[in-house]
Amino acid sequence: MVIGADIGASLDELDRRMLNNNYQTALETSPTNTAVAWKNPDSGNSGSVKPTRTFYRADTVCREYTQEIIVGGRKEQGYGQACRSADGDWQIVK
Repeated sequence: MVIGADIGASLDELDRRMLNNNYQTALETSPTNTAVAWKNPDSGNSGSVKPTRTFYRADTVCREYTQEIIVGGRKEQGYGQACRSADGDWQIVK
């Protein structure tokens, strides 16, 4: 996950699991420029991941993405790149 330290520290364990599942789902199945959202009904925290470009690095599929996380009404946005690993999971590389 690529999130700021302040907002990242405010996420509880369920938030982190939901965020990670959201990354995996968005990067694997979402068309370019289509966001996938998550929301923890207990904490009220939420966010989304939107793949913005798909490309190959060597023989590995990679995707650029933008993200938005809202914790306690405070919004943080970010950008990153992830590549699919040999086991099929997406790993953040930038």
